[in-house]
Amino acid sequence: MISAVEVHGHRGARGLRPENTLPGFAHALDLGVDVIELDVGLSADGVVVLGHDQVLSPATLADTVPAWPDDPAYPYLGTPVRELSLAQLRTLDAGVRCEAAPMPGIRIPTLAEACALLASSDVKLSVELKTDPAWTDEEVELFTAAVAAVLRTFGCTEQSQLLAFDWRVLAEAHRHYPDLGRVALMERKTLAPDTGWLAGLSPADPVAAALGIGATAISPEHVMTMPALVEDAHTAALPVIVWTVNTTEDMNRFINYGVDAIVTDYPDRLQEVLAAV
Repeated sequence: MISAVEVHGHRGARGLRPENTLPGFAHALDLGVDVIELDVGLSADGVVVLGHDQVLSPATLADTVPAWPDDPAYPYLGTPVRELSLAQLRTLDAGVRCEAAPMPGIRIPTLAEACALLASSDVKLSVELKTDPAWTDEEVELFTAAVAAVLRTFGCTEQSQLLAFDWRVLAEAHRHYPDLGRVALMERKTLAPDTGWLAGLSPADPVAAALGIGATAISPEHVMTMPALVEDAHTAALPVIVWTVNTTEDMNRFINYGVDAIVTDYPDRLQEVLAAV
């Protein structure tokens, strides 16, 4: 008997609707996901905003008009999120680039807006903080505090967990925001021998390292998720959330491996697979 596997909508349902947007989250809710995964950054004026990339990317966004006449920072694509104000970020179109369902005119939402939409639902939130080893410890602390404050303001702490490849985020959350879940993201490059991603811990035994940093779950890249890793994590009482899995063949394989959750761009597809198990 295979235990229940949680369905995590990746950036909402990025294969079906514009990613990291309120309409995308609403669609994920309609599909009955257990968890909505989303990415956040911090604007120059200290607002937690949604978006996958630290540098504004034409893959998901389009410039429209400057925030004010003759803004020297315009066009904004190619600029780091944390160098732009919320007013500047709001001018970008976050819906027009979605191939599956273009929705022109959608703006980059704030985490507060996402929480206002999702707080009253049964869905859980997986909030990935987009930092890297080049950030200072002080910047990581400020960002983590800003995210935790928004979640607390909207009463979302109990239903939320923080995700990070930069494990300093997890250490900071463990120290100061222990009510939040802490998910240790893993991919091959962050587990390289000379890694700067794991807050000084050794990548030789990633499960032990995750446990040592105070993680409450691990989330490995699908290509590195093997039965031995799942078994090691479960021995340490750490759930396994594998990302990003989009084919029915892979979905079935990871279900058979015994993972606890699957992150997918196509929650509808995963729901169909689970219904057939």
